[in-house]
Amino acid sequence: MANEDKKKDILNWVDPKDKSGEFKRQQSTFRDWIKNESGAQFPAEKDRYHLYVSYACPWAHRALIVRQLKGLEDIISYTSVHWHMLEKGWRFAEPNEDVPGANVTPDPLHEGYTHLRDIYFENNKDYDGRFTVPTLYDKKQKRIVNNESSDIIRMLYHAFDHLLPDKYKNVDLLPKDLEKEIEETNEWTYNDINNGVYKSGFATTQEAYEKNVKTLFKSLDRAEAHLQKNAGPYYFGKQITEADIRLFTTIIRFDAVYVQHFKCNIRDIRSGYPALHKWVRNLYWTVPAFGETTEFTHIKNHYTKSHRQINPLSITPLGPEPPILPLDKEVAAAEAVKS
Repeated sequence: MANEDKKKDILNWVDPKDKSGEFKRQQSTFRDWIKNESGAQFPAEKDRYHLYVSYACPWAHRALIVRQLKGLEDIISYTSVHWHMLEKGWRFAEPNEDVPGANVTPDPLHEGYTHLRDIYFENNKDYDGRFTVPTLYDKKQKRIVNNESSDIIRMLYHAFDHLLPDKYKNVDLLPKDLEKEIEETNEWTYNDINNGVYKSGFATTQEAYEKNVKTLFKSLDRAEAHLQKNAGPYYFGKQITEADIRLFTTIIRFDAVYVQHFKCNIRDIRSGYPALHKWVRNLYWTVPAFGETTEFTHIKNHYTKSHRQINPLSITPLGPEPPILPLDKEVAAAEAVKS
């Protein structure tokens, strides 16, 4: 089958044959690992690997945050695709396009490649999966290493520590004393919140939507309760961990996109979840790895102009403004009560 035909259903997020109307996320295909050990297939070396990301995508956002938290900017390069994703998947920006965000450029490694899919077909001409970000690419072997965000961020935790100064080498995002709690939190955060917004938004039956949106808000309530009783400022206290990274990339998009676009409108974060609102703003405004990697133009435009089965006219709502409130401001109703 020709490549052009293989992805004709790329925008069908729910299998039309599945009468449940449920969105089921496809498993990642490339699952190799970078290791700092002799004889490794993908050894940890400076300037060998390149990340393909999208500022719009919460899964890719994880990798950008960890890359910066670990001080890997000079070790692993990256390119962000354009926010527009249609039938051929993620595309690269064209040379003269003025798109916000660093490194939103044509593919710097492959002249003439216009879409991320070109890299997937370079690896496997018969590839028939989705073309997802983040994609971790080996420039030396010209191969995709991994396209699973949860693998990629854990690779970055320590694989390159031998190349880093102590300031970054000592950043531990999965500390042993919290690992069990983080893993348990990851389980329901991923299923109910990270993926829950998609299961709500892509549902094609009322029953599937209601089931998933109710589960989503039950777990948001759970995260809120945890943060209310935790001294903070981070999810598990005074140290940023993987739990912060994995939850942040959904919560920072929630009011800007998920409330209206994915119909996740039982409550919003800024007026319905005071502890989550305080936590997400603290990360955004005080930790550069979180704020500097967040691009609201990409986020809003991607969802509203790429998901045409949800928004066929591709009209992007102007609000909420601002997309995230300053640390010292609350919604108008709360400000009025304080005064």
